[in-house]
Amino acid sequence: MKKSNLYKSLGVVTAAALTLVACGKSNNTANDNSNAKTAKKFPEAVPKKEAKQGGTVKVALETDTPFTGIFSDELAMSAIDSSVASPGEESLFDTDDNYKINDKGPATMKLDHKNKTVTITIKKGVKWSDGKQVNAKDMEYSYEIFANKATQSERYTSQLATIKGLQAYHDGKAKTISGIEMPDGPNGRTIVIHYPELKPGMSNSGNGYFWESAAPYHYLKNVPFSKLKESDQIRKKPLYFGPFKVSKLVRGQSVTWTPNKYYWRGKPKLDKVIYQVINPNSASQAIKSHKFDIIGVINSQWDQVKKTKNVNFIANIPLSYSYLAFKVGKWDAKKGKNVMDPNAKMNHKPLRQAIAYAMNIAEVDKHYTKGLSFQVPTLIPAQFGDYYNKDLKGYTYNLKKANEILDKAGYKKKGKWRTQPNGKPLKIHYMAMSGNATAEPIAQNYLQQWHKIGLNVSLVGGRLTEFNSFYDKVQHDDPSVDMFTAGWNLSSEPSPADLYKEATPSNYSRFVTPENSKLLDEIDSQKAFDHKYRVQKFHEWQKYMFDQAYVVPTSNAYGIDAVNDKITGYSLKPSQNNNGHQLWYQVGYVK
Repeated sequence: MKKSNLYKSLGVVTAAALTLVACGKSNNTANDNSNAKTAKKFPEAVPKKEAKQGGTVKVALETDTPFTGIFSDELAMSAIDSSVASPGEESLFDTDDNYKINDKGPATMKLDHKNKTVTITIKKGVKWSDGKQVNAKDMEYSYEIFANKATQSERYTSQLATIKGLQAYHDGKAKTISGIEMPDGPNGRTIVIHYPELKPGMSNSGNGYFWESAAPYHYLKNVPFSKLKESDQIRKKPLYFGPFKVSKLVRGQSVTWTPNKYYWRGKPKLDKVIYQVINPNSASQAIKSHKFDIIGVINSQWDQVKKTKNVNFIANIPLSYSYLAFKVGKWDAKKGKNVMDPNAKMNHKPLRQAIAYAMNIAEVDKHYTKGLSFQVPTLIPAQFGDYYNKDLKGYTYNLKKANEILDKAGYKKKGKWRTQPNGKPLKIHYMAMSGNATAEPIAQNYLQQWHKIGLNVSLVGGRLTEFNSFYDKVQHDDPSVDMFTAGWNLSSEPSPADLYKEATPSNYSRFVTPENSKLLDEIDSQKAFDHKYRVQKFHEWQKYMFDQAYVVPTSNAYGIDAVNDKITGYSLKPSQNNNGHQLWYQVGYVK
């Protein structure tokens, strides 16, 4: 699963469940108001019409900071990078609208329960943009990239580590990955992946147990792993087997894509797709002036743009959420796991619970997002059906309860502020991300709420933190950060293991408990092939996470796109998005 701060909706990102979204969304429990009702009625796709050949589509990339431009699924972690790469980036698999992998994409997948293997075969004619056939070595090389410690990839997870031999490769004890077989050799088109056991959810995209991308071995093989992330092959001239290739790049600002003449599905309709950075605060004006053909609506600006002519508004509720997380440990790179500090300032459940109860999330969302956001009570979104524990109500605003919890736990008031139970002063540093115009007032609002219960909370560095710096501090466990708000784009298989296991780098809170590990193991166990059992364990895990409050979900929101009404083939439906990447080959102008 992936996360990031949310300016608007964030799409599903990749096979390894997570992607950083760009800052915090706001929500509104009053999602039965007129704006929410309007958004609910919007279709998920623009009208389907016959498309002509040619034309340029300009897409807005809403961010108040330059994009990092890591053009590699194995190395990128932000939803912004994933979005800007989408015209070229194509996953190995297409899915139906329930995210079940089908045979329509670049590759096919077969599960063999008897032999405990997953076989992936690339179709003949699926070629990189330099004309070379995508082969078995390209698929296997992806695993080498994220499993080799020298790349410092955050994609290596405990789920992927169940592949036989991958851990030995990761630890430097083996030069090859014994559990990935290439039966027709490196230049063949098939890999067979060996596991101790197959897992529930493996037939769904985003399950996290096998990778859903490939990397061009012939193009990257001479770049040392330690230099890969900064190399020209990744940053300036990436190769993809999707419908478009990079033809012009203004680093951090724009990317111009032109057709990949070797694209396996045939020639794309468009001549160009241009992604260009725009500050979120300028989005409404850009929509009204038709500066872009496709642009996400900033929900706080909805009233300014909803009457715009000559656009089709499409919408969905993305698989994502914003959250508040408490730092209670560090990532140990040598051991490849999170290590919790029992003495960490925020490693006291009553303090975390009180902070959560003091947040007026519903009020903030109603005020700042025009009713297009809503509070989410658990870390499993309602879109996941019966896996979602509808009995949990989440941390609804309750100052009285927050004060009672702190009083009972020994956080006594000494003047304006409360002290720690040991009598020492308590100062909490909160990090929030910069973004659109509402980011600052929302952060200040929460500071006021925490001050009301006597907690001395201030912003890290005295201000909001820029996106790239924010995740640098989060990922490297900067000691100046006690808690932070961020967001995740989730993968389409609901298992939360990719985000919250002991050996998962993206478990940014760094909490590790025996009960959490046990529940996550049970969710993905052999017993969990029994749907009722798996549902029960999902519900138990959500209840446990609610009680412990290491990570508190806050909001999700309708994601609305404004699309030029002369465009067809653009859709938010899962079956029309190749693992979160728009199927750009079918987007075009109406004849």
